[in-house]
Amino acid sequence: MRTLNLSWLEDFLVLATTGNFSRAAEARYMTQPAFSRRIRALEAWIGSELFDRSGQPATLTETGAWFVGIAQEMLARAERIPTDAKVVFDAHASALRIASTHALSLTFLPQWLRGMEEKLSNSPMSLVSDVLPRCEALLTKGHVQFVLCHSHPAVSTMLTEQSYPFRLIGADRLIPVTIAGKNGKPKHSVNASKSTVSLLSYSPESGIARILEAVRGAEIEALSLKSVVRAQSASVLRSMVLEGRGMAWLPNSIIAEDLARGEMVYAADARWIIDLDISLFRDKSALSTAGEDFWANVRTRKKTHAL
Repeated sequence: MRTLNLSWLEDFLVLATTGNFSRAAEARYMTQPAFSRRIRALEAWIGSELFDRSGQPATLTETGAWFVGIAQEMLARAERIPTDAKVVFDAHASALRIASTHALSLTFLPQWLRGMEEKLSNSPMSLVSDVLPRCEALLTKGHVQFVLCHSHPAVSTMLTEQSYPFRLIGADRLIPVTIAGKNGKPKHSVNASKSTVSLLSYSPESGIARILEAVRGAEIEALSLKSVVRAQSASVLRSMVLEGRGMAWLPNSIIAEDLARGEMVYAADARWIIDLDISLFRDKSALSTAGEDFWANVRTRKKTHAL
């Protein structure tokens, strides 16, 4: 099927007004045969004749009469596209676009942004929550300006390998936790010697999974732990820990209140805790005014401890 040429719509509307192929062709600055071919091409695209050519002047068929309003609307919409595109572009350019890993989007990011409210402009903000690889892809493709994620000095990421600018804006900890059993002791513990302990672990694409593997992977592998569940999100594992289904290494930023209320307890001693950084990466390219102002404020702010 041929592709619609918008200029055919203009040809059609001129002919619909004049009813005369010669005058319409003259108005459109072309020969009559060329003009007639364009009208035929439009009719072929629609799949129906638009004009009754049996008399003079040519008159609109029922389909042609219906199509007049459609053609006018299509041309008017096409004329508005540059203006509408500019509106979309301006709104997109002025917005702060941030992608955050799931764990940090739950508690840390909202609290951290509240602490910056006085310095933030009135620009709209777009927030995306996803696993680290997809957050990284959003930044490298220019769909977001910033990525917020957990990091560790011993673990490189695609963004660090490609030298994306970043700022350490906070600190967190990965804590091995479980719920308490009836005797008050951890229901699941790395020190358990009588049976294999159920481990609630992260899917490989999780940023936290990368850190655990790089920092303590060999030691964890040596323990009597059986992975019973894998999930991308720390919040999902948190829910399963609270249900008593096993132990997991969870960021303190999402379980601090659970620990304070006694709903979770440590599943191992302090040497199994892993210190984490919280990093904010930015696009390598120049940002909008709002984006550059945001980055300047980030650089002057002290680290936030999610501990």
